[in-house]
Amino acid sequence: MNRVHRWLCRSSGWKRMLEETILPSVVGGLDLGDNVLEIGPGPGLTTDWLRQRLNRLTAVEIDPELADSLANRMRGTNVRVIRGDGTALPFKDQCFSGAVAFTMLHHVRSVGLQNKLFEEVRRVIRPGGVFAGVDSTDGLLMRLLHIRDTLVPVDPSALPARLAAAGFTKISVNTNGRGFSFSAVCS
Repeated sequence: MNRVHRWLCRSSGWKRMLEETILPSVVGGLDLGDNVLEIGPGPGLTTDWLRQRLNRLTAVEIDPELADSLANRMRGTNVRVIRGDGTALPFKDQCFSGAVAFTMLHHVRSVGLQNKLFEEVRRVIRPGGVFAGVDSTDGLLMRLLHIRDTLVPVDPSALPARLAAAGFTKISVNTNGRGFSFSAVCS
């Protein structure tokens, strides 16, 4: 992430929007189970909210600086932080009860790698487990925020077919203004 993006993702305004609006609407009514995987937590604002509502949470972050910072901050809690890549998860098959990905899919470098991430999440979730998340849609503000940064927007209208190809069922995608939320069940 570029500097502006890093600042925004740590800001009190973004934290408030996540805690009061985005996270409750995306996962508030879902049963994610007792052992949840979070892909791409960044600075960990979503991790802070999730860890208060889950028994066990494993966060996988590709950025070494962000992963190390979050691991230090989460030491002694119910969160395990792994520096790793969501397209090549270092876990056994079906070891998580559910998974989440919040505003990170557009940082995956290609549509093919996004699809690989979906396949990996499917591989590590138990049958019946939920994969849920949210991301932003393409637009001028998104492009400006991602100058000198990775931006591969996810087309919400194509997402159901992509998740189905990865092995998910009961797929729901809801768009709103500048973003979309999704949930899918591991078959």
